[in-house]
Amino acid sequence: MIDDILKDGNVRMDKSVEAFQKALTKIRTGRAHPSLLEDIVVSYYDVDTPLNQVATVNIEDARTLSIMPWEATMIGPVEKAIMKADLGLNPVTAGNVIRVPMPPLTEERRRDFVKVVRQEAENAKIAVRNIRRDANSEFKEALKEKMITEDELRAGEDKVQKTTDKHTRDIDNHLKGKEEDLMSM
Repeated sequence: MIDDILKDGNVRMDKSVEAFQKALTKIRTGRAHPSLLEDIVVSYYDVDTPLNQVATVNIEDARTLSIMPWEATMIGPVEKAIMKADLGLNPVTAGNVIRVPMPPLTEERRRDFVKVVRQEAENAKIAVRNIRRDANSEFKEALKEKMITEDELRAGEDKVQKTTDKHTRDIDNHLKGKEEDLMSM
């Protein structure tokens, strides 16, 4: 009983940390990374299709992404989709390749991104704490139904707290790394 609750809580906390990491990949640091274009949708024969399903996205150098649509007719729609995504990127077409240079981030923009990253971290921590609360509620419910003893309740709550602390440290470590990336010139 206790192990099931702990296991479920740990799995859910892991998912919260993973969701936070995924959110961090969408925040650009001035370096080119294909995940920046992950959410872009292109109109492909009147069907909204993710960019990675109509083109290959590669890193050309530290500040440039190259996009090679699989069909030559898709160059215009891909370019239009990137512009419409409002990411502050200006694609440049050169033959069959679309190059997307990453503009350097201003100090003010970097600080804005740090605020966004900190807010995402706080949201992830809140999610982890909510999972801890749910697990503790399940322990108390089990105690009320006489499925566990008071000692098992305390031991379970302690283990959930340790798991919560571990996941909170993971979030803080990811936050620190992203802040360093953002503030490095």
